Amino acid sequence: MIETIFGNVTAAKIMLYLFHYGEAYASGISKDMGVALSQVQKQLDRFEEGGILVSKLMGKVRIYTFNPKIGVTKKLKELIQIFYDSIPLEQKEQMFSERRRPRRRNKPVLSKVDKNRA
Repeated sequence: MIETIFGNVTAAKIMLYLFHYGEAYASGISKDMGVALSQVQKQLDRFEEGGILVSKLMGKVRIYTFNPKIGVTKKLKELIQIFYDSIPLEQKEQMFSERRRPRRRNKPVLSKVDKNRA
């Protein structure tokens, strides 16, 4: 159902990915979500042109985040949260199995808060 709201499956996956990780880069989204890199790049460009996302260069990599300067961002994240919370824990663990920042060895991918919601 989230893909209906965002227009397509790629857009929905990107929004869920950004919601989960907080920031992302095109090739990371492509690899983790199983979507062609060109599709991810086009969708990220559309979101940035629309003002939903902002990006910055870190070295040679363009990092995308939600635009904190527009008022709709908070409501958009609340909407995404509803869909995110409805995803079964097993599916979340598959979708977000890659950790983007260092963490303690054997620490679960999802927090206790996420597990309590499932």
